[in-house]
Amino acid sequence: MTQLQHPIGSPFSAASTAADVVRELDLSGQMAIVTGGHSGIGLETVRALAGAGALVLVPARNPDRARAALEDIANIEVDQLDLTDPASIATYGQRVVASGMTLDMLLNSAGIMATPLSRDAEGHESQFATNHLGHFRLTASLWPALTRNGNSRVVSVSSRGHQIAGVDFDDVDFRTRPYDKWAAYGQSKTANALFAMALDERGKASGVRAFSLHPGQVLTALARHLSEEELAGFDARDDQGELRVDPTRGIKTVPQAAATSVWAATSPLLSGLGGVYLEDCEIAAINGAEAGRKGVAPWAADPALAERLWQVSEDMTGMSIG
Repeated sequence: MTQLQHPIGSPFSAASTAADVVRELDLSGQMAIVTGGHSGIGLETVRALAGAGALVLVPARNPDRARAALEDIANIEVDQLDLTDPASIATYGQRVVASGMTLDMLLNSAGIMATPLSRDAEGHESQFATNHLGHFRLTASLWPALTRNGNSRVVSVSSRGHQIAGVDFDDVDFRTRPYDKWAAYGQSKTANALFAMALDERGKASGVRAFSLHPGQVLTALARHLSEEELAGFDARDDQGELRVDPTRGIKTVPQAAATSVWAATSPLLSGLGGVYLEDCEIAAINGAEAGRKGVAPWAADPALAERLWQVSEDMTGMSIG
């Protein structure tokens, strides 16, 4: 298989912030959509893009809560969207497309992690349904807006957690195997990376390039389902209970964690590229040895598996692009 995962010499690093990435950029006249844009890494992503001049749309399940979180940021529009509800996604996509807007950047940043077993209305395991299928549907719904200017990007926030597990195509929804919340999370994050590969292959002829990424380890509301014992295992706090910050080990502040998303969406260095997994504002190398280390696992960078996931996703959603 062709190997795309080669670093390109980014001027940014693990310690760079989202504000650093856009400092020399003017995004005036561009439009972005950021799911999960009212909290955590998504919020910092919105702050950076809007601060550089982009109009940023933030769809949220609770628009009032989102508006309250974003009230100090200009160039923002909030609308209603529930990523677990196909009808809500279709309605939102129709509104955006019908507006005639050109969508320059779609950042699929919303997600859930290590949740107890639950299923969406169609019976799909909730982490796979939210983290992958919801964004698959959303991207397909927004496709006409993404292809309008012939130069747009779709960014999917994956995680180093993809190294926990690949996609179990024989039992995606944990119908026969015992449910494991971390295996389910890892599967959904691998799906984010494979989705970017398959989408890029389909979109590049129309000028739509796709990327996935690991933002870094940071304690946000994403960890709300974890016990204190589990949190301690991440070594996120020091002996005084303060949050650690050590970008060289992948432990970041929220502005640092948002940097790779913003870099993926805006960097001129990525022009003409796509379908790759990013980390620390750089294209990551393959890590075939050990979980929890830098790099992308082979099963999350395999074009054949990306194509298989795409077909499964089409079957599950009844949707595609074009």
